[in-house]
Order: sequence, then C-alpha cells, then structure tokens
Amino acid sequence: MDKRYQRIYAAIAAIPAGRVASYGQIAARAGLPGRARLVGTALRDTPDGLGLPWFRVLHADGTIALPRGSRGFREQTKRLRAEGVDVRNGRVPMAAFGLDADLDRALWGLN
Repeated sequence: MDKRYQRIYAAIAAIPAGRVASYGQIAARAGLPGRARLVGTALRDTPDGLGLPWFRVLHADGTIALPRGSRGFREQTKRLRAEGVDVRNGRVPMAAFGLDADLDRALWGLN
C-alpha cells in the first residue's frame, strides 16, 4: 500500500466520533499539505474491510462531497447524525463539529 495512503488512513482513523474534518485537514495531518484531492482519491481506493470512519470527512465548508440524494449521501448523513453531528441541508457546522472546534472556542470564544 502507498505510504501516503497509509498516513491518510491513519489521520482519518484518528477523527473522534462526533467530530468531522475536511479533506485539507486530513492531508495536512498526514504530512501532505495541499493534497486534499489525494485524500479523496485515497478514500475512493480504500481497501474493503479497513473500517475507516470515511463519513467524518467533508469539504472545507462542511458540505458532504457525495451527490445530494445519492445512497452514499444518505448513508453519510445517517452515520453522522447517529454520532450526534448536526447535518442540515447536507452541511455540518465546522465551527461546532470540526476537529479544531474546541481549540477555536478556547482561543477565540467561538460557538
């Protein structure tokens, strides 16, 4: 397996339940800044049975990347909501549910 993919998969696996991350955040955490598209490719190529929480990865603006109304879109929405993530109209408020939400709140008082 490509070592870049291994780092991407490790970064995705580290997203805690009830949190989300953008493709760009995952790339940066995998040591691949600016390679958000590679994260999407790695997700597409994920081996069966890896058990990654793929559904916790979103666009930078919090939107679900899968086509609205598709089976994958519905599945991602369902899984996120099951973890208590607020999904409205295909979008998650990153300030509240993103990986850095607690840090942003602590530093800047964001809610």
